[in-house]
Amino acid sequence: MRTVDPARRQARRRHIVNTAAELFAAKGFERTTTAEICKAAGMSAGNLFHYFPNKRAIFHAVFEDEEHDGATKAERLAAARTADDPWTALLDIVDLLAAPAAEPLVPALVMEAMIQAYRDPELEALLSSDNDEERATITGLLHDSAAAGQIDPTLDPDDTAAWIMALIAALYTSAATDPSFTPDAQLPTLRLILHRFLRPHTHEEPER
Repeated sequence: MRTVDPARRQARRRHIVNTAAELFAAKGFERTTTAEICKAAGMSAGNLFHYFPNKRAIFHAVFEDEEHDGATKAERLAAARTADDPWTALLDIVDLLAAPAAEPLVPALVMEAMIQAYRDPELEALLSSDNDEERATITGLLHDSAAAGQIDPTLDPDDTAAWIMALIAALYTSAATDPSFTPDAQLPTLRLILHRFLRPHTHEEPER
């Protein structure tokens, strides 16, 4: 029996996903065909289906949590929840969640995922779970920051977390719908808005 090299298999899967992501971002999920993915990936349909059972499974894989800088997003969220300095951890998490908006394909893929989630309960559950974990982490950091006297204690953590998530989401929707919008150029403004919103009694620049 031929031995399967896990690293090589993972690399092939990632190649397929990256290739398909470009097509999904440009054409949308429905208008992208399996034949187009195969052609772009340089493989036959039989080979493609050796790695993924169907096109929808490839689309789901686009949104899997991958390792970046030595840790997955889930691991970085978990680390933030136990950080000694919750305010700095909160700003780090905002950066973590906002930064992908500056990547060329991501905003369009996020918009497409929102559309597909209405038709795909499995994808909707995946995205909802991801969103819930992000919001819970931000809520916890807001609570801890208030307890440490680092932010305005009169702010409700749940409501404030919802607004922070909405501001981050606006980076993605604006990037996807306005060609002149540059998310990376707007990140400093987002940090400044949060700083002045959460710490209204200081006019200092955000501390990092």
